[in-house]
Amino acid sequence: YTRGQAVQAENVTVLEGGTAQISCRLQNYDGSIVVIQNPRRQTLFFNGTRALKDDRFQMVLFTPRLVRITLTNVSVSDEGGYFCQLYTDDTHHQVATLSVVVPPEVPTVEVKTEAVEGGEVELTCVSPRSKPPATLRWVRDRREIAGVISQQENGKTVSVSNTIRIPVERKDNGVALSCEASHPALVGQKRVRHYSLDVHFAPTVKIIPPQGILREGDSLSLTCSVTGNPLPRDIQWSRVNDTLPERAEKTGNILHMSRLSQSHNGTYLCQAHNNYGRAADHYTLLVYVSVPPKSHPAIAHPTLPSSNPGAVVETHSAVPYAMIGGILALLVFTVICVLIITIWCSVRQKGSYLTHEASGLDEHGEVQEAFLNGNDASQGKKEYLL
Repeated sequence: YTRGQAVQAENVTVLEGGTAQISCRLQNYDGSIVVIQNPRRQTLFFNGTRALKDDRFQMVLFTPRLVRITLTNVSVSDEGGYFCQLYTDDTHHQVATLSVVVPPEVPTVEVKTEAVEGGEVELTCVSPRSKPPATLRWVRDRREIAGVISQQENGKTVSVSNTIRIPVERKDNGVALSCEASHPALVGQKRVRHYSLDVHFAPTVKIIPPQGILREGDSLSLTCSVTGNPLPRDIQWSRVNDTLPERAEKTGNILHMSRLSQSHNGTYLCQAHNNYGRAADHYTLLVYVSVPPKSHPAIAHPTLPSSNPGAVVETHSAVPYAMIGGILALLVFTVICVLIITIWCSVRQKGSYLTHEASGLDEHGEVQEAFLNGNDASQGKKEYLL
């Protein structure tokens, strides 16, 4: 300000909704009239007396050196020049400029195009109101994503937007993005809007089979694991070229069957679908039959489940009969062998007796002949012996 002016005004900057102090400094004040006017040149105070009925304005100080008023709940419509006028022989006035700063609120995210696997998603981050304009940026994994920025004035404030287009796959579903708004009034802080990608894709289906071999009488539970976005609500179980068994129970994604038999054999399907496709998986069930050993004729029903208590009882009751039959066979075989040996010994003993009897007769004849011939019996016998 130049020397000799009798009044000075101070510029003021305040946040929207805050309180502004408008001060007029006086020099060589001699009791003249002091008038304060708003930007529309409406008189607010005349020598300390309220002239405009607006309770947001209050006279807080009136001295020969300083006149100060306050304005509460400031809005952008209050911006402009406030006149400090001193009426003396020459009218002196100065203008105190009130500037209102509007910090941005947390930005919003608008989805321009739906995110579908294999396509692109268009997202727009919007800060609808700020002054001066806010700075917006998209961030993913702490890296900025370049976008198209646009601004639109709404009276004294500005709307700012930042639009990005990014390709998406099903693995991107749930990935976190953030839109950050920075502004001088935030003093280094940021207003952040977090957003998770919602990528739509067709379902996948997988049947989780049981472990081990299934036999008659066992129970079976098949679990159908389904993914997809949106997640299919209706999961369908069926059997190829046949209906599901009567005792099959469907509970959500689980198919349960108890007391398995060969009638349960077949290929089972689990199917699911959403608006983006359908999927299915199959499981082939083969129930093994427990065939009893052939040496157990007491088991008359081979098709009974192995877990049937009656079958177990019959199997165990057949074992004594088999043992008795074996013992009897062994006894019969022993008796036959004894008879054969006895007959053979008897025949052999009789043949030996006949042989000795013939030998005795021959010897007697030779002795008689020697006696008749007058030969020495002992000599004859000796010769016989020789």
